[in-house]
Amino acid sequence: MTTPALDIDLREIEQFIYREARLADASDYDAWEALWTDDAQYWVPVDGASDPGDHVSVIFDNRSRLHTRLQQLRTGKRYAQLPMSRVARVISNIEVTDVDGADTRVAASFVLAESRVGNIEWWAGHLEYRIRREDGELRLVGKKVVLINNDEPIPTVSFLI
Repeated sequence: MTTPALDIDLREIEQFIYREARLADASDYDAWEALWTDDAQYWVPVDGASDPGDHVSVIFDNRSRLHTRLQQLRTGKRYAQLPMSRVARVISNIEVTDVDGADTRVAASFVLAESRVGNIEWWAGHLEYRIRREDGELRLVGKKVVLINNDEPIPTVSFLI
């Protein structure tokens, strides 16, 4: 399947999404940040809302705020994450849902295990990506993480970067 706007196939999209997950799992913040466009938005709604302007969010970052979040992690001074959690994500059900101009919208599901101080926390949810080709490379324009238990208290958000 080739998407006309990006001239990419589903396999290329899958590989991009798998790389993004691997970089996040490895806490490779420089490489992970390099995947994002300048107009990027990263959103984790509390209740699966469709408009971040009208609802509370766990995270609603533009590119600048995303950079600041990553800078804090790079300093090692986020004491809530000492020692850092170890995480492993499994991404599945990757599907192109729409092509809107230069952007391709992709849906996926995930399960994530987070190990920290002898405890394993399990997370699951749905992902919505907006992907665009810039300078010959696929880049992340938007990512929405909808946790399946988003109506419950979230004890930690470290797995969200």
